[in-house]
Amino acid sequence: MAVSYDKLWKLLIDKKMNKSQLCEKAKISTNAMARLGKNEDVRVEVLARICLELGCSMDEIMEILPEKNEKEHTVWT
Repeated sequence: MAVSYDKLWKLLIDKKMNKSQLCEKAKISTNAMARLGKNEDVRVEVLARICLELGCSMDEIMEILPEKNEKEHTVWT
C-alpha cells in the first residue's frame, strides 16, 4: 500500500506555511518531515500532531493509494 501526502503540501501553501514552520509548530522531527516528503510511512502520532496544528483531519493531508500490482477488484474492509 502506498501513501501520498500531496494534500498536505497543498494545504501548507494555502495556509502560507513552510515545512520548517510546520515542524516547529507541530513539534515533529525533521526526520519525520523528510519521510513525509518521500511519501514514506510515518507514525500516526506525527499525522495527529500535524492535524491538530492545521485544524484538519487525516484525510485532508494524506491519501492511501493502491499498489500497481494489486488486483483491481480488491475489497476494502
